[in-house]
Amino acid sequence: MDIHAKQIGITFDDTAILKNVSIHVENKEFVGIIGPNGSGKSTFLKIIYRVLKPSVGSVFVDEKPLNKMSIRDSALKTAVVAQHNAYSFDFSVEEVVLMGRSPHKRTMERDNETDYRIVQEALRTVNMEAFSQRNFSTLSGGEQQRVILARALAQQTPCLILDEPTNHLDIKYQLQLMSLVKRLNLTVVSAIHDLNIASMFCDKIYVLKEGNVIAYGTPREVLTKKTIKDIYEIDAEIIEDSYGKMHILYTM
Repeated sequence: MDIHAKQIGITFDDTAILKNVSIHVENKEFVGIIGPNGSGKSTFLKIIYRVLKPSVGSVFVDEKPLNKMSIRDSALKTAVVAQHNAYSFDFSVEEVVLMGRSPHKRTMERDNETDYRIVQEALRTVNMEAFSQRNFSTLSGGEQQRVILARALAQQTPCLILDEPTNHLDIKYQLQLMSLVKRLNLTVVSAIHDLNIASMFCDKIYVLKEGNVIAYGTPREVLTKKTIKDIYEIDAEIIEDSYGKMHILYTM
């Protein structure tokens, strides 16, 4: 699935949060959006998955205007995994994942054998099948985030939107979740806080600062000492390990 955001701007209380932001995500690309807190990353993603409307500009999905699509049709295109917060669903794991089937259902249509099969496949994919009857609220943060990913997978969309999904997760779950998403071979747009995570998993990276796109390219093109200094006001060294993979070390 192809996503093209053209000249997006949004203003809250006379403050411009995004200014003329254009981003193009090609089919099955894993695109990261990085930038300091308050740069507009989450706001931009919320426009893509229709929680917010831009003040100016347009988003196109497979060349079709997003604002001309029904909410149901866009939900069949894009699933969302948001930042992990204190989820308090009083449902079983299976029931939470079944919520991902909603865009495929008519009003008042009951879940059927196909829905349950898809849910079990999604839980198996995230290695949570054995937890299907557990109460969601009793799970650890990492387990809950994997269930939320399973719910997104149950939507069976060609695109995933990830809004800093690894925040508050330990490194094991960060790597597991991002590795899993990478293997799915979908179109992915993700706001990412950790630059080393971005360098490991992204095909391309956009850099936001104060609501503007100030850099774009591959991780090696974007994650340079100069860019990191300009964006985060901190010095860094870029090194390669014995496998040729880049790593960012922060210095004082």
